[in-house]
Amino acid sequence: MSGETQQAPAHHEGHGHQGHGHEGQGRRPGARGRLGHHIEHVVKPHSHELADTVDAAMDSSRKGMRALWISLVVLGVTALAQAVVVVWSGSVALLGDTLHNAADALTAVPLGIAFTVGRRAPTRRYTYGYGRAEDLAGVVIVLFIASSSVLAGYEAIRRLANPQPVDHLWAVAAAGVLGFIGNELVARYRIRVGQRIGSAALVADGLHARTDGFTSLAVVIGAGGVAAGWQLADPIVGLVITVAIVVVLRQAAREVYRRLMDAVDPALLTRAEQALAEVPGVIEVGRLRLRWIGHQLQADGDLVLRPDLTLAQAHQVMVAAEQHLTMIIPRLTSAIIHPDPAPQAGRDHHGVGTADPEQRA
Repeated sequence: MSGETQQAPAHHEGHGHQGHGHEGQGRRPGARGRLGHHIEHVVKPHSHELADTVDAAMDSSRKGMRALWISLVVLGVTALAQAVVVVWSGSVALLGDTLHNAADALTAVPLGIAFTVGRRAPTRRYTYGYGRAEDLAGVVIVLFIASSSVLAGYEAIRRLANPQPVDHLWAVAAAGVLGFIGNELVARYRIRVGQRIGSAALVADGLHARTDGFTSLAVVIGAGGVAAGWQLADPIVGLVITVAIVVVLRQAAREVYRRLMDAVDPALLTRAEQALAEVPGVIEVGRLRLRWIGHQLQADGDLVLRPDLTLAQAHQVMVAAEQHLTMIIPRLTSAIIHPDPAPQAGRDHHGVGTADPEQRA
């Protein structure tokens, strides 16, 4: 930490009045230029840091898109192979599982749109950018999971009331195993990439694939029961899988809801507060807030500093705080830090402009 603080003055001396890049090194701005530079930099990071975060965001989107395309191919091939067996065997249960896998593959569409839209630059209307598109896609995926649970429950109840014979049970069982393997591979891949890039929607989509894998496994168990002479085995197992889907639905809906409500892990907030408190020159960490925009984090907060610091010194502390916070908190792309001088007896640092009107006159 001491090394960062010692490097800060030289770093700021190198910034010219034209901007925050390194091309201005060796020039000293005038008093008004320095003042404008210090005030502006308190509320936003250096341009080279911003470029790093933009590159990280683009890289996350590329990883998300790659996960979607790979998932689409795997599930598309799985559904096609199962469809061949459906035509051969006439299995209604396998038909439902095939439709599940096809629907799961199609969830790549809203997520792909969301990742593409999320790359768009902020505008004067959407000043925070379009990262929320991922959260909206998460809502669509939750609806997909809910539809899957309704369809699975309906098919199970219908088969309980009206059992149907199934031919070529070995082929049906093999297709069910194939469906389970394909869905589980896709689920693990989506969840791993989603957690890595911080995409709640991609994690929810992975959970959806896992539910469809369980449905495929139910087809195998049902086929085994039918082979043993128990015709009701398939619909009973289908009801059990419906309950499992509802459990996963609750988990995915809770995750997406929390993201829409700007919820963060309290442990992450504690970690950020501790990181800011470690910065030399910081007396106290005041209000601190974190929120997700898509799969990127943003932060804003207040830091209490010594009241005798000059504007330049306070600015250096703010820069060190921003850099340290970005280094400690994964996927943090923006940190807006407001400096507050420590309170002094008989002096209100926030009372500027509140003097008696007659005195101002």
